[in-house]
Amino acid sequence: MMQHRKHVAMVVGGAVAAAGLSAIALTGSAQASPTHAGADKVTAAAEAVNHTEGVKPTVVLVHGAWADAAGWTPVVERLQAAGYPVIAPPNPLRGLSTDAAYINSVLKQIKGPIILVGHSYGGAVITNAVMGDANVKALVYIAAFAPAQGDSLASLNAMPQASQIQPVPAIPSSFPKPDGTTGTELTIDPAKYPTVFLNNLLPRAQEQALAVEQRPLSLDSATQPSGTPAWQTTPSWYMVAKQDDAIAPNLERFMAARAHAHTVEVNGPHLIMVTDPGAVTTLIEKAAKATTG
Repeated sequence: MMQHRKHVAMVVGGAVAAAGLSAIALTGSAQASPTHAGADKVTAAAEAVNHTEGVKPTVVLVHGAWADAAGWTPVVERLQAAGYPVIAPPNPLRGLSTDAAYINSVLKQIKGPIILVGHSYGGAVITNAVMGDANVKALVYIAAFAPAQGDSLASLNAMPQASQIQPVPAIPSSFPKPDGTTGTELTIDPAKYPTVFLNNLLPRAQEQALAVEQRPLSLDSATQPSGTPAWQTTPSWYMVAKQDDAIAPNLERFMAARAHAHTVEVNGPHLIMVTDPGAVTTLIEKAAKATTG
């Protein structure tokens, strides 16, 4: 049993925990994740947007690991009040290539211009999801990974710029893959979630709810290399969360500069769209106005 634990720890440490971790401390139990709406609801939402005539682009919000689409709620409310059509699809969190393909399928069902937004691991997904879709006019990274070709989340987290954050506790558990093999997925220790993701800034009851609603991330998402980055040809915007304890702020700055992104820095934790949705909404609107008029 001890040898198995050591093996899991080595695998996790090598992958550097995929959603923004410089290191991971393992605990001994597993946390189950609730199921979420699938492609049928996303398709219905896309069809609803297609029937909406308007000049504003559709904003697509892609969540990261250890979260779900509901984390975008404060931003969704502000964007909708401003007249933007919005879709916040579920990110499968099963592997970078398949997650990107799924989000690309959502994009293909939307008519007209799109502003594509990613948080945390969702940034890596949107970097790979455009796949030549000319309707995507801007990429917006919110405390997110913006990998170059060949990068994995593990390799990014091994860079010197990632060394400023402390180890983050994660719980490994197994799950069956479609091919019959067994995969490993990670969940943030719910007791530590408020500190890691929110810097203890929200009411305790709200923090605890977010902790138990988190969705686990497959290790495949951490180790798969990224493809040709969409930010090479699509204008990008980036928000650095200056008190981020999940993705090192220095790593965020490095990725933003490499992508030549229009960059802002905001005081706040990793889930900055929950603690400061106004600033996030403002950045999305700036990207929309700059690229779609």
